[in-house]
Amino acid sequence: MPDKFVIRQSDKEMNKDEMNRTETAAETLETFISNPQTPLERKIYSMGPWFHNLHLPDGTQTAPNHPLGDFPLFKWKKISETIPERLKGWSVLDIGCNAGFYSFELAKRGANVTGIDLDGHYLKQARWAATQYNLDGRVRFRKMQIYDLVHSTNTYDMVLFMGVFYHLRYPLLALDIVTQKFKKLLLFQTLTMPGEEVVDPIEDLAIEKRDVMLSPGWPKMAFIENSLSGDATNWWAPNHSAVEAMLRSSGLKILKRPDHEVYLCTHSDIDEVGTYEPAELSSAAKSVHSMKID
Repeated sequence: MPDKFVIRQSDKEMNKDEMNRTETAAETLETFISNPQTPLERKIYSMGPWFHNLHLPDGTQTAPNHPLGDFPLFKWKKISETIPERLKGWSVLDIGCNAGFYSFELAKRGANVTGIDLDGHYLKQARWAATQYNLDGRVRFRKMQIYDLVHSTNTYDMVLFMGVFYHLRYPLLALDIVTQKFKKLLLFQTLTMPGEEVVDPIEDLAIEKRDVMLSPGWPKMAFIENSLSGDATNWWAPNHSAVEAMLRSSGLKILKRPDHEVYLCTHSDIDEVGTYEPAELSSAAKSVHSMKID
């Protein structure tokens, strides 16, 4: 589900969306707290709608009536067991941080977290929530897009790349960039097509045998030209086989699958994986960054 930032919209369009959130929230997975009574609840309402249901220290929730349930907490419960309990001294990058749920959970374990997102509405929520948790000293939030990372010298012990991949026009470019930015762990998630079939990779497929690509387990990614589930920012839906193949091609190996569509990865032991060159990667990212989207 789209709990991360997207690049389909320009900043101008996002500002327009900010003004229309009250009218459109009912059509999306964002929600307002209902019947606010306390000053804190009224503050939460004024900052809505919310996509992350944060449980604040006093027990107040930011989106208790979330259409998905207690999101993202129910997902975190499945993921959290695969992440070290103690992260003191770790640096973490949360790509598409939204209101900061995952950033806060990792900061609670001792990590220093940087959350990035393109949506100023979510960043405002995240910065406010950080003060509620008294975590503003260990978490910082920045407005930037994923392609900007290629021009940064910063690296992180762990990167969360969840709920973003399928919203991107250039997903493999983004994955290659992210691969260069973590040292220990990558937590990756994407929307997928149904099916768990996997075929063994073929070293060199003969051109006359391309019909094998039609088999259920062949790595493939569906392109969504218009909209999926009312969201025009959903561009891609890879199958499970394609996710595994793309991760391998970017120099990663899968350690665990803590939840459906979620992959915990580290760097592969193979010395040479993928076909891109650093100069190509930098040039491509620079080109994307400079594009104007009308």
